[in-house]
Amino acid sequence: MSQKLHLTEIGRVAIPAVDQQTALEFYVGTLGFELRADDTFADGKMRWIEVAPAGAHTAIAIAPPMEGGPTAVDTGIVISTSDIDADHAALRAAGVDADPEIARWGDPVPPMFRLRDPAGNSLTIVQPTEQPGETIS
Repeated sequence: MSQKLHLTEIGRVAIPAVDQQTALEFYVGTLGFELRADDTFADGKMRWIEVAPAGAHTAIAIAPPMEGGPTAVDTGIVISTSDIDADHAALRAAGVDADPEIARWGDPVPPMFRLRDPAGNSLTIVQPTEQPGETIS
């Protein structure tokens, strides 16, 4: 490719949700994300919702499934936490479909667990071992 592209960031990752309202309540009410966008288009027939942890650059877009597409996916989204034990316990106590145990494989793999949102989309919660601004080599 001879021409330079102008890509700047990963702004959002879209996940499907047939019941967008229930998904919105989960991400904002249960996970504590902030609502970034909640717009309708196509004469009010379609809804676009964006949520993210406070201060995060990348958002999750809760979108209607594409026609003929999956209604739930393994998102590949990894969300960082500063206290995996407390978050795992709180989510399990709240009835969230989360793994029964935190996976602990030891260095260099950080502790992690997976959860499923009400639509069945899976996400991974991880407690990074590096400090903000550092990179793992």
